[in-house]
Amino acid sequence: MTDPALIELAGVHGLQTEFWDWKGNLTSIEASTIIAILAAMGVDASSPEAVAIALADARDAPWRRPLPPCTVTEEGRPQKVDVHVPSGAPASLMIQLEDGGQREATQVDNWHPDREIDGRPTGEASFELPDDLPLGYHRLILYSDEKLAEASLIVTPPYLGLPAAVCQRQIWGYATQLYSVRSRGSWGIGDFRDLTAMATWAATQQQADFVLVNPLHAAEPEPPLEPSPYLPVTRRFINPLYIRPEAIPEYAEVIGASRTKLRSLRRGVVKRAEASDLLLRDDAWTAKRAALRLIFDVGLTPSRRLAFDAYKRSEGRELHDFAVWTVLCAHYGRDWHDWPEAMRRPSSPEVAKFADANSTDVEFSEWCQWMARDQLSNAHAVALHAGMRVGVITDLAVGVSPKGADTWMMTGMYADGIEVGAPPDEYNQLGQTWAQPPWRPDRLADLAYVPFRQIVREALRHAGGVRIDHVLGLFRLWWVPRGNTADHGCYVRYDHEAMVGIVALEAQRAGTFVVGEDLGTVEPWVRHYLANRGILGTTVLWFECDDFGHVRPPDQWRTACLASVTTHDLPPTTGYLALDHVRLRHELGLLTRSLAEELAAATHEQKWWIDYVINHGYVQEEIDGVAVDHDEALVLALYRALANSSAQVRCAALVDAIGDRRTQNQPGTVNQYPNWRIPLSDSSGRPVTLEDVFASPRPMRLAAVMNGWTHVPPPMSGMEEAPHA
Repeated sequence: MTDPALIELAGVHGLQTEFWDWKGNLTSIEASTIIAILAAMGVDASSPEAVAIALADARDAPWRRPLPPCTVTEEGRPQKVDVHVPSGAPASLMIQLEDGGQREATQVDNWHPDREIDGRPTGEASFELPDDLPLGYHRLILYSDEKLAEASLIVTPPYLGLPAAVCQRQIWGYATQLYSVRSRGSWGIGDFRDLTAMATWAATQQQADFVLVNPLHAAEPEPPLEPSPYLPVTRRFINPLYIRPEAIPEYAEVIGASRTKLRSLRRGVVKRAEASDLLLRDDAWTAKRAALRLIFDVGLTPSRRLAFDAYKRSEGRELHDFAVWTVLCAHYGRDWHDWPEAMRRPSSPEVAKFADANSTDVEFSEWCQWMARDQLSNAHAVALHAGMRVGVITDLAVGVSPKGADTWMMTGMYADGIEVGAPPDEYNQLGQTWAQPPWRPDRLADLAYVPFRQIVREALRHAGGVRIDHVLGLFRLWWVPRGNTADHGCYVRYDHEAMVGIVALEAQRAGTFVVGEDLGTVEPWVRHYLANRGILGTTVLWFECDDFGHVRPPDQWRTACLASVTTHDLPPTTGYLALDHVRLRHELGLLTRSLAEELAAATHEQKWWIDYVINHGYVQEEIDGVAVDHDEALVLALYRALANSSAQVRCAALVDAIGDRRTQNQPGTVNQYPNWRIPLSDSSGRPVTLEDVFASPRPMRLAAVMNGWTHVPPPMSGMEEAPHA
């Protein structure tokens, strides 16, 4: 039995010392895990005496602050704020509005006795904020004789919902891993020009309303690059790997030997890509970076220089620090923890001197971000102009690499010695660790959630929506002390009202919507809370079962959700039907039951859905007089079920549109399987280009299902994007 005082201390700091596991068992967290996690928060709980001291300090902590560091409330909801001043001193509270206006808070009764804090008598007063404050980021100003303190006040929308362009319509679009979607003009990796072409095709030929892509966050500046887009070095900036060099205006100014070099770089990387059955990120980035540097060295016209300088000003210190970090990586290695001591802080004089001495390289990194932002913005704009109601939907990863730029730029924001993960569940029975350090909840509040606000704003800047991976991380995260296995962790709670509120505020200002990936072990109230705040959930056909394990009919699914047949963590539907995922998990040692048992269970689960689509007449072996093979007929039948669901947003996987079968990612593995390195391929396993997709009749059959067309239009010709000379 864990010591009650330790449990109380854990609760004060947001640790959930018990949880219900995936089998329905109430599980208690071991004391050693609690102590290790508290230590990562700067709390000593190594002995009963230390626990007693830490508890007393936690009780006094609010009284040491004149104001809470950040108050987050909903528009129209009364909010009380407790302030602390010297005993007997007067107090008044003003609200400095974002637009420059001022409001006054009303003092209300507070009979809490004074308390001696650090030898000084301290009193508490309470104020009620007006319930008609406008949305936005405001300031609280506490006066006591003279101005005493300031703190942040954030007023958020009670409800977000869908933007006016969508309204009450049911819409659909594609989900894809952008890096895997290559055209004849690519440099071995899918890029923003490919995204533009795909969105144009999906909008004009298929009447799709969006393209949902993987996280586009920046990866390492030096090879080897981390393959997973869900383990970036920063969530604040974009991966320049997605830049198409030929789409940069200055490309036309590269002449002579430099133009010859550019052509040679592209020919080489394309030749090597065509010879491989996996994506070669390192090779693509090495060639593309050299090409980008040739274009950068051309220089900018005066007007382009003005635009670049304006971009740098708008991004502020964070862009400069990130660019310096990329150059430091080239000099000292990819893990900043191994750098000389003086280089481990972005604010050190030595780092400033380094940046000055390497100013051209720093500016090149800043320029790459400008180019990436410009090309992503163009892809989204073209998608809207082509007729999409939403355009590009981006994906916000749950965390970052411990070696990356964010942990260097925001030292102290992350819990040392901790990795984020997930406890064991049905699909990952050993649990997962994701090699990502978590944000400390207390530090987020101290900084008024500014780092979080920045990454949400960035994700929505050039998009019609955002998918938040593992949205449960806004409520709680599974912290695993380094050295522990994934099943020896603990949930740590975050201020979900603050974080969800900020997401809603940023999305409303951007005119976008938000999808929360709420799969896995979820407390039931969380989904209700998200729905009540207008955040869409995530529904996957295979997981939609009632409490008895039977199929939940699509017309009984949630309305406020993005629904799909599969996800990037499962095989494409053809592979899933063939039980490829079970055999793969067996080969990788991820099962806790025998292969025969798992195959039997998976077959039983699939049978319910197969019976459902057969009984509803969704399986059609012939379409428009053309025979369809059995695998495709079954895939299309499942999409007919999806298309007849009550979900307002439906999502088709591009891999399903062309019959791809290989798994993109196997959770619970790193290098045991080539995660995130699988190119888009057809039903025979042959890698395909976007031009092949455009010319194929198979995607048109899927589009007909999603749109409810009675006939399947032929694929359009003449959409090829020729490679650049």
